[in-house]
Amino acid sequence: MQKPCTFNEVANLTKGVFLHRNQATQKIEQLCTDSRTITKAANSCFFALVGEKRDGHQHIKEAYQKGIRYFVVSRKNESYTSLVGAGIILVDNVLNALQAIGKKQRINCQIPVIGITGSNGKTIVKEWLYQLLKQEKKVVRSPKSFNSQIGVPLSLWLCEPEHELGIFEAGISQPGEMAVLADLIQPNIGIITNIGGAHSENFSSNASKTKEKLRLFENCETIIYGADNALIEEEIKKNPLFKKVATFSWSKTSKATLSQVAVQKKISTSVIQGVYENKTIAITIPFYDDASIENAITCWCYLLHTKHSNNWIQAKMLELEPVALRLEMANGANNCSLIKDYYNSDLNSLAIALDFFAQQQQHQKKIVILSDIQQSGLPSKELYQKVNSLLQEKGTTEFIGVGPTLLNNQAEFSLPSQFFPSTEQLISALKTTAITDATILLKGARAFHFENINHALQHKTHRTILEINLSAVQHNLNFFKSNLSSTTKIMVMVKALSYGSGTFEIANLLQFNKVNYLGVAYADEGVALRQAGISLPIMVMNPEEQAFEMIIENKLEPEIYNFNNLQLFNQFASTHNQKNYPIHLKFDTGMNRLGFNKKDLTQLKQTLAINNCILVKSVFSHLATSDEPSMKKHTLHQIEEFRSIKQFFSTEFKQAEPPLFHILNSAGALAFPEAQFDMTRIGIGLYGIAPFKSYEKQLEQVSELKTRISQIKSVEKGEAVGYSRAFIAEQKTTVAIVPIGYADGFRRSLGNGNGKMFVNGNKVPVIGNVCMDMCMLDVTGISANEGDEVIVFGKDLPVSELAESMGTIPYEVLTSISPRVKRIYFQD
Repeated sequence: MQKPCTFNEVANLTKGVFLHRNQATQKIEQLCTDSRTITKAANSCFFALVGEKRDGHQHIKEAYQKGIRYFVVSRKNESYTSLVGAGIILVDNVLNALQAIGKKQRINCQIPVIGITGSNGKTIVKEWLYQLLKQEKKVVRSPKSFNSQIGVPLSLWLCEPEHELGIFEAGISQPGEMAVLADLIQPNIGIITNIGGAHSENFSSNASKTKEKLRLFENCETIIYGADNALIEEEIKKNPLFKKVATFSWSKTSKATLSQVAVQKKISTSVIQGVYENKTIAITIPFYDDASIENAITCWCYLLHTKHSNNWIQAKMLELEPVALRLEMANGANNCSLIKDYYNSDLNSLAIALDFFAQQQQHQKKIVILSDIQQSGLPSKELYQKVNSLLQEKGTTEFIGVGPTLLNNQAEFSLPSQFFPSTEQLISALKTTAITDATILLKGARAFHFENINHALQHKTHRTILEINLSAVQHNLNFFKSNLSSTTKIMVMVKALSYGSGTFEIANLLQFNKVNYLGVAYADEGVALRQAGISLPIMVMNPEEQAFEMIIENKLEPEIYNFNNLQLFNQFASTHNQKNYPIHLKFDTGMNRLGFNKKDLTQLKQTLAINNCILVKSVFSHLATSDEPSMKKHTLHQIEEFRSIKQFFSTEFKQAEPPLFHILNSAGALAFPEAQFDMTRIGIGLYGIAPFKSYEKQLEQVSELKTRISQIKSVEKGEAVGYSRAFIAEQKTTVAIVPIGYADGFRRSLGNGNGKMFVNGNKVPVIGNVCMDMCMLDVTGISANEGDEVIVFGKDLPVSELAESMGTIPYEVLTSISPRVKRIYFQD
């Protein structure tokens, strides 16, 4: 089966039966598993995967509406009859079907394959091998980190007849998974990078995890590994399955194929030396961190094994470029959003970057700045025709090409475009013609130095930044979804800049994931989301009278909490010719804040019955103690009160569209799942703050506040530091000054040893009084230099710990971070 294959062949390969045989001879060119990312629907087949957190069958209609006409499903459904012209194959297991197609593609493309596994470094090794080999071979590789049970078959589908080498990652999270991936990838050469702590919770020991990972290589010709990792060395030597498998090992201390490996670090490079075939050889790499050194040694071993001369290897190693493992987005100048991904440029990574780019709705103008794509293996005309198609599919409105090859192929682009022979000439043009009100994707090969374009376009701010991990937000959303019924709707609270994390940046992700509602505190927050292209329903929790016009103009939905509030909004809706305008009724069941009381039900029913200007979209209440196990009785009382309110509405209140009922917040969703009703409101939990300690490991930290050392100075015994001489050195002290103060949200009470920060693996105290724009740290006795990164809170120093030092809760810490602190968003 060479691509494209027919839909008939898909049925044969998956052992499926046709529910609808329409156009069964049509050729299939693309495999889809996510209805949200469909852009090129023609000749694509949608696999309705069923997982713990997601059921693809629920998204078949959406995929059909986007143009998909070919489906692989594992459930029959009467609604399929409405999919006019669709071909549908029924299989026992959709994932197995997808894997069968991937395996067939691997078998038919008879090329050498490198399989890579390990706890860390898989993607770097894969990308560096691609960089090293792409000029001598046509290489196909896993896109980004497509290394899972789903990602591997999708990667194998990319194999084409012209490819000469495949490089595929394999990642596992539990026992039994690697056997499946080994059967799919069928590697000739295996590389294991290391064994670490990732996913250890599903294995009895690191030894059992090592054994599972090495199953990828049971039928390999050669395994490449570091012999200093005792678990890997021991398993390879003792496992009888590896007796006929050759090995190529490296070691700093023991006997190995490449032995006596030693490293000399310089300012920006490292010289790596070793003994191979009784000769001392060396390479130099343009990196000096330990992870890069280990990954480069692994690549070195592969190249030596495949008989490349060390002179050739040395020359290629010097050309290695950093690998961007994440996409970053920050505010640019002139009201622009700037997405940075400029460490490599090829079709696969461009497609991934464009997926993230397409999710952004905050600007109508969407500009891609792209450098020449080097060593693609395709003729220039064909390559840039493909690029042009990708740009159009992902909603690009303007294109800027940089480089001589793009300049010579500008005829292949149908979008409004500009072309510049060099980065410098583009930057010169930007000085006279500013880009305004746009989302901009910077995607360039390292040689084009797109960081200079980023500098020209970025919003100038100080060195203190708040990093927000959108992948962690996605993880936390999926976690809460997995704890809810599939029929329970979700409202996510994005008030107060999404708890300090941003506005449209978070809302775009939530809209992409099809949450049902967003909640904001005030109308102007909702207006900002509408202006940023957010079309989800938005509830306004504090709808002030002067904001009613703004609410209706922007199709926001007010929370109504008393009769005065209800009368005022009803009158306004009436004078503005509104009919069935959605509102949300709030009831007080024990919080004793805003809300109708239970005794108001009869009067409320009468009031609502005599108007048709408004429609009750939902009825809700708020739990006061859901995160306090000792006050469970009060929470249960609130829930029972709310049940009786729901019962009244269900029996006494007649409305064509029944309202939704909801009372649970993040803590309630975990502690009281029996009270889900129709919808659950997720707030602080989405941002990684666990309401209970037992859930801390299951939620991922979303935000990291970091800064850099501005200056280091030595203070003698008896000298003072800062305002009011609040700190007097008791010994010679090394002081680091960092640019964050109470104007940034780092409270003044954190001075004089109350607060701590994290510097190069060390927790150090804040000394003296915190100033408006800076504070001082005691870094005596640790390695610290001007420019070094400082973590205020993050993975190594949880925000809950900072909150405890401040005598408050994480909510206040997150929402107190000043808008002047630059937000950077990234997606792994």
